[in-house]
Amino acid sequence: MPRTGTTAVLALLPDAEPLLRPAAAVDASAVRPGVPAHATLLFPWLPSHEVDEPALRRLRAALPVGPVPIRLAAVERTDGFVGVPVPELDLVANAVRSAFPAQVPYGGRFGPRPPVHVTVALEATPGAAADIARRTAATLPITTEVDALQVVTLTRTGWRRLAELSLGRRPGLRHLRPPRRLPNDPAPSGPYA
Repeated sequence: MPRTGTTAVLALLPDAEPLLRPAAAVDASAVRPGVPAHATLLFPWLPSHEVDEPALRRLRAALPVGPVPIRLAAVERTDGFVGVPVPELDLVANAVRSAFPAQVPYGGRFGPRPPVHVTVALEATPGAAADIARRTAATLPITTEVDALQVVTLTRTGWRRLAELSLGRRPGLRHLRPPRRLPNDPAPSGPYA
């Protein structure tokens, strides 16, 4: 279980949210609350107190320019895990991981370069996992794109967004439109409220 202050680099995939609803209907405990449908590029990333402008610039320098088209088309199931591969993000994940070589994805549990995926269910019973995999396959394919990455941190109340980095043409943090919100983000204020 991650500790408070753990961070991750994610690609939020709102169009993949339909994958989670049928899974939750089969076994709500197998779907992780607090973060919408997403693909993890690097977890854990830096401790939250180390996420500063230089770290974000280094992360941004590793990212591609322009949106990444995504096609979610297959289901993988291993024991109680059900996931949907996102091979289009493997190169992005490898670039992020190469920029931060001391940060080993998932603590090394799945090797140095685990493939990127959307986790649909974790720790489901075998019967529930089979049912979830069948229902997930029925919702595919899903075509979308990733135009930004999120840096999130675990707080006492759940995951909260620290930064959103655009994959647009201009380097830096996104300033021109409001970032996507996570359930535990504070209420918006300022010009986008």
